[in-house]
Amino acid sequence: MKNKELMQRDLSVLWHPCTQMKDHEKFPIIPIKKGEGVWLEDFEGNRYLDAISSWWVNLFGHANPRINQALKAQVDQLEHVILAGFTHEPIVQLSERLVQLTPKGLSRCFYADNGSSAIEVALKMSFHYWRNKGQTTKTRFINLSNSYHGETLGALAMGDVSLYKETYEPLLMQPITVPSPDCYHREPGESEYAYSERMFEHMEKALQQHAHETCAVIVEPLVQCAGNMRMYDPVYLKLLRKACDKYGVHLIADEIAVGFGRTGTLFACEQAGISPDFMCLSKGLTAGYMPLSVTLTTDDVYQAFYDDYENLTAFLHSHSYTGNTLACSVALATLDIFESDNVIKKNQVLIEEMANATAHLRDHPHVAEVRQTGMILAIEMVKDKKTREPFPWQERRGLKIYQHGLTQGALLRPLGNVSYLMPPYVITTEQIRHLVKVMEEGINLAVAN
Repeated sequence: MKNKELMQRDLSVLWHPCTQMKDHEKFPIIPIKKGEGVWLEDFEGNRYLDAISSWWVNLFGHANPRINQALKAQVDQLEHVILAGFTHEPIVQLSERLVQLTPKGLSRCFYADNGSSAIEVALKMSFHYWRNKGQTTKTRFINLSNSYHGETLGALAMGDVSLYKETYEPLLMQPITVPSPDCYHREPGESEYAYSERMFEHMEKALQQHAHETCAVIVEPLVQCAGNMRMYDPVYLKLLRKACDKYGVHLIADEIAVGFGRTGTLFACEQAGISPDFMCLSKGLTAGYMPLSVTLTTDDVYQAFYDDYENLTAFLHSHSYTGNTLACSVALATLDIFESDNVIKKNQVLIEEMANATAHLRDHPHVAEVRQTGMILAIEMVKDKKTREPFPWQERRGLKIYQHGLTQGALLRPLGNVSYLMPPYVITTEQIRHLVKVMEEGINLAVAN
């Protein structure tokens, strides 16, 4: 089969995500035949280095032999079973290990299929907790500006990226939105710590004013990924944990994109030394293999639902594939690799290489900022470096970096005018340097006229 044939068949039947389909009159779809390690390969032998981990999910490379073996072993034994009234060994093992690995106090695991669903679970569970406790005035949530938590209606409501949200506003809950501690906006000479601490004043005021009607505060710890990879200091999370305790409000940590080593620690909350009331995980949970998510919570929350059936306090939320056996087996294999290969420590070499390879781009006349948190690095391209005036979004200059990347064997899908690296952990230092070279070439092409 040739690439062109599959492209034509695709466009006759598919509707792709996060895509204006008319674009494909100009920009061809890339058919992928197979993957191996950091590489994706099309039907004509062209290879693309997956610099964004296929939407931030892949941790240990495509077609990882160890994960493949775990999946093959499980599929011959049990593919799926209803999780209401039944259980299976992989999900019990996975839950035991997640409780052990996540911040102290998170002792119960509730499973769903994807990140948005995990957020929905946390929102409903928090609201329902307060209702079971007799606090029926708590019906709202506090979020951060520029945040993103998914595309289902509850998760979408908690986000604040207008590109995704604006059209659907009439359908959505209205959260109380607090200015983000996004350090891109700090004053010249101001540290990220000082700015994040200063910006917490807005959250403090919101909690003072709205705690009586607020179920929970929801945040993406340290990095607002879909919000152009904007970053902030862990001190904000420390202050937030104390304030949520003070005002009697839950804290939901959306670690769907930043968990499993992306920020340099296994979970981002570790860098602040805090435990949330709810932690949502997905993406890297199965190393990019299968849809699975989990919402972890505390025994205090669990006990608020534990009652006689006739009192109708149970959490009656479900998904058909909740706790899918195959996905749980893959997740266990993923955790095995973290443990046996000392991944978090080894990643420090890659983190340092990403920083060193991009350091010179800080002086580029059209780069406003090179920012990095662990294995996430972003380069923000602007029209005017001094004023940080952005290029008009209609010019889609980031797309030029993406197109150039494809010609050089690199998958560098941008976020607007932000080009970023969030690679699989099996990438080499040499491959990092190659990606940075391609990014720099793409930026130069994108700002050329």
